[in-house]
Amino acid sequence: MAGRAQPPGLTGRTPIGTVTRGTTGVNRLRRSDRWLIHDDLVIDRLHRAPAPLVVDLGYGASPVTTLELAARLRRVRPEVRVVGLEIDPERVVPDRDGVRFARGGFELAGLRPVLVRAFNVLRQYPEEAVAAAWSTVLGNLAPGGLLVDGTCDELGRRCAWILLDRSGPLSLTLAWDPFTVERPSDIAERLPKALIHRNVAGEPVHALLSAADRAWARAAPLAPYGPRVRWRAAAKLLHENGFPIRLTRRRLRDCVLTVPWQAVAPNPPSGPGQRPA
Repeated sequence: MAGRAQPPGLTGRTPIGTVTRGTTGVNRLRRSDRWLIHDDLVIDRLHRAPAPLVVDLGYGASPVTTLELAARLRRVRPEVRVVGLEIDPERVVPDRDGVRFARGGFELAGLRPVLVRAFNVLRQYPEEAVAAAWSTVLGNLAPGGLLVDGTCDELGRRCAWILLDRSGPLSLTLAWDPFTVERPSDIAERLPKALIHRNVAGEPVHALLSAADRAWARAAPLAPYGPRVRWRAAAKLLHENGFPIRLTRRRLRDCVLTVPWQAVAPNPPSGPGQRPA
C-alpha cells in the first residue's frame, strides 16, 4: 500500500517464500492446537527448552489463530514466547497479548524456535517445493525443535498435519469434527501437500484411508452411541488389523488418527524421473 511504512524485519535476511491467500478464521486451527498441547513429544520439547520460543509461520490476513495458539500453549508452559511471521508486509500487525509479529518466511527471520506451526502454507505451493521448504525450516530450528506442516478446511472441521524434526517426518495426524464428516477418507481432500497427490491405489496413505473406512463401516452398530464412540471402536479395529494407530485413553472431542510416518510415506518413484502411477 502506497505511503505505508514497511514493518521492520527481525534480521536483515530476505524472507524465503511467496505470498499465499491468507484466509483464516476464529478457532480454525483448534483441533491441531488441542493435539499439540496433549502430544507427549511436543510437551517434552516445550518443557526441555530453557526459554521456549514458538513460531506461527504464515498466519494469514488476521493474527487470531496465532493468539489462540499462544493462549493454549501457555497452559503447558506459561512462559512460552510466540512470534507470528508473515511474508506479506501488509499483514504484519502490532504486537499484542504478549505475542510478537514480524515479517518472515521459511528462513524464520533468524529465529531459533523449538516449535514451528505452518498451517495452510505449503498447500498453496507445488509438490516439488515441499522438500526444500521443510529443509529450510528444519535447518533453522533450535536443537530438538519440531515442525507442524498442516492443512485444514475453511472452518477447521477437517484437518491433517505432519510432525517433523531435523531427521524428517515423524507422524501423520488426521482430525475431524465427529458430527460433520461421514467417513474417515473424507479427510483426503485436506491431506498435506506431501501426501495429497498420493491418495491413489498402491500408495500407503490410500491403504490407510481405505482400511479406516472399512473399520468405520464395521463399527456401524455403535452409531447410536455417537460418532466418537464409533470411531474409538474403529480405531481399535485398525490397530488390531496391523495398522500402527496411536490409541489414547483420554476422552477426545475430535475423531483423531495418528500413525508413524513410515506407515504412510510415499512409495519411491518406479524409475528415473518417474512417479508412481
